[in-house]
Amino acid sequence: MPPVQDHPLRYQLANELHARPFPSLRAPCRAVYLAVKKAQDAASRDRSRDLAHLTGLLDRYGTPHPQPGATHFSAAIGQHVLKWEQHTEFVTYTVFLGGLGERPFDPADFDVFPDDWLQSAPGVRVTSALIRICERPDRDSDVNHLANDWLVAESMAVSRVLDDAMVVAGDFRIDQGGHLRFAVFPRRDVGERRVGRVVQRLCEIETYKALSMLGFTRVRGIAGRMTEIDEDLTRLMTEMTHGDAPEEDTLQALLQVSSELETLSAQTAFRLGATGAYEALVTQRIAVLREERFEGRQTFREFMARRFEPAMRTVKSAEKRLETMSARAMRAGDLLRTRVEVKRSAQNQDLLESMDRRADLQLRLQHTVEGLSVVAISYYAVSLLGYLLYPLAGTIGMSKGMLTAFAVPPVVLAVWLGLRRIRASVDNNGH
Repeated sequence: MPPVQDHPLRYQLANELHARPFPSLRAPCRAVYLAVKKAQDAASRDRSRDLAHLTGLLDRYGTPHPQPGATHFSAAIGQHVLKWEQHTEFVTYTVFLGGLGERPFDPADFDVFPDDWLQSAPGVRVTSALIRICERPDRDSDVNHLANDWLVAESMAVSRVLDDAMVVAGDFRIDQGGHLRFAVFPRRDVGERRVGRVVQRLCEIETYKALSMLGFTRVRGIAGRMTEIDEDLTRLMTEMTHGDAPEEDTLQALLQVSSELETLSAQTAFRLGATGAYEALVTQRIAVLREERFEGRQTFREFMARRFEPAMRTVKSAEKRLETMSARAMRAGDLLRTRVEVKRSAQNQDLLESMDRRADLQLRLQHTVEGLSVVAISYYAVSLLGYLLYPLAGTIGMSKGMLTAFAVPPVVLAVWLGLRRIRASVDNNGH
């Protein structure tokens, strides 16, 4: 029996589940993270430029290139390890460096990316971070002391994660070097892949948070115009009910409002939809860390609940408001169109009744004309017939007047019948 034929995409789909593997990290070490996004229309960008930019970095270190069309790549660059990933809107570069360096969160670590290479990036920086992975001290107070030295206490979040396998800390603030800072303190017995997963998820939390906030800024940018449109829509609906403006003018204004709302919806649909997806990823990435409180500090989840989630609720509220306004404008337009159609139907009914009256009048006038026509034609016919019968008047012993009188009835009858037949023939031909 021949083997069953595979679906053309079977292996590709199976391998997709194993793509973008987590790094393996052994403390102590450091990580430098960079996310780059095209400023506008990032989802439809030329992705070959992302790959060309990656190969430009690899050439600096003499590293072999990835396969054409690759969306993720890992390789050694000098004494470090690079992990590159391409996403729908952005690309990420993560470089893992051995040891802890001369000082914590040294901006010089970012020099692994040459300045001229950064300037040639096909996009702008969404976020960048310095991550410090060091063995967890025996005493929690020492972890607390290090976090206080490295991070801003006001916004710092510290948590035990993965059943107390590690402590992670971050303040989500941009330091003087332009980077965010995260610290990871794994226990000595924690596996390398587990450490790598936590570091990867911290990078994802920060990246998706930053991209979600793009939706928030987009909403704030259109909030003023949305308020103006809402006021215009309310005014137009009031005029529909209580105003005396012509319906056609109000309908035209409503169509303009609807058009602008549809334009706003089209311009913001992708950004708002992406914001919802990124927000869900932030929530999911925090959930898989399985946080527990550390030394009374706020957790990452609590930080997001206080700072991030209100912004996301604002985005959802604006999205819902835009949908509601579009629906209101559509319903108002339908209602006004119905009113205009009803009014036009009444006008058409009046016009038809007027046409019926005119047709009836024309019919009466036609009958009157037909009666006059019978009289006129009969008069001329009797006159002509008199000329024919007058020579016979003396023969039959009858005066001309009497002869003419006897000729009138049959002539009138004949003319009337003739005109009636002609009218019937015309009516039949018309139908």
